[in-house]
Amino acid sequence: MRFLHTADWQLGMVRRSLDDEAQARFAAARLDAVARLGTLAAEQDCAFAVVAGDVFETNHVDRRTVGRALEALRAFACPVLLLPGNHDPLDAASVWRSPAFVDHRPDHVEVLDDARPRPVADGVEVVGAPWTSKRPLTDLAAEAVADLAPGPRRVLVAHGAVDRLSPDRDALGLIGLDALEEALADGRLAYVALGDRHSTTEVGDTGRVWYAGAPEPTAHREVDPGNALVVDLDDGAVSAHAVGRWRFVRHDVALGGDDDLAALEARLDAEPAKAETVLQLRLEGTVSVTRWAAIAEALERAEALFAAVERPGRHEDVVVRPDEADLADVALSGYAATVRDELAALAAGSDAQARTAADALALLVRLAGRSA
Repeated sequence: MRFLHTADWQLGMVRRSLDDEAQARFAAARLDAVARLGTLAAEQDCAFAVVAGDVFETNHVDRRTVGRALEALRAFACPVLLLPGNHDPLDAASVWRSPAFVDHRPDHVEVLDDARPRPVADGVEVVGAPWTSKRPLTDLAAEAVADLAPGPRRVLVAHGAVDRLSPDRDALGLIGLDALEEALADGRLAYVALGDRHSTTEVGDTGRVWYAGAPEPTAHREVDPGNALVVDLDDGAVSAHAVGRWRFVRHDVALGGDDDLAALEARLDAEPAKAETVLQLRLEGTVSVTRWAAIAEALERAEALFAAVERPGRHEDVVVRPDEADLADVALSGYAATVRDELAALAAGSDAQARTAADALALLVRLAGRSA
């Protein structure tokens, strides 16, 4: 008896660092991942699938995204049970109550809108712990299992932070692991399918409490995203299957050596699937203006290839020092030479104006090089 455990699709998600073209591909990739999940469920002979919260990025997602999500779900060959999470809670404005969803929901797709046990296969039930607001004040998972008695094999589908993994153990709404492990031990539960944590994570020591992680990555801080879990209720085996196509990569680059530009270009060239990669660059070091101009050229080329190149805080850890020797090689005369010298004087300072002047000077150097 196998089933598919996935979560945190966040369909309709917008990432601000992406331009319109990349954002359209990013949104389409999340829907494509749903189709791959359906294929995975069929290949693994899953009896049903559960989505542990945050199917949609928001309750105000557009009708097109809802329609395409339902079309992707329509292709699943097994029942699919969807849990409202913190991004799409079952409140008065819920997407789950919208005509776009209700009128077109396939018969084999069900919303876990309460905690009643739902039979999904012979001797197997699913119990949901849906969010009905953005900030629950109680442990919804514990409440969902409190009145259960040992009986059929049950899968609890819940969403949120587990207390043992939270830095704030006193926060309201945390999921208490002790209560879940007690329910697993006494036969009220057979498995706990969690959502909210985008990295695939086993919780506790039972082997039966897992975060599936997001099927498509969403941020650089995620450790092991892009997966779905296939769970075997007979032997307790849980296996992760890669589903995602996008990547979030971070490079910390030290500048200042003679080969820093070549090393940076080599690292950028080595990255695969650039069009589906969000690259975060953190640069640090001290460089001359002409070297900074060459680095800026390399970054400009990278921005045309990668889905996005993010540079938090711009180059706040890069010190650009005008070098009279290399500036003298820049072919400028008249007013342009005067501007170069004025910018060089400003860039020699240590305030915010110095950084702006260094950027302007680097741009001037680049323009001079192109017109030479």
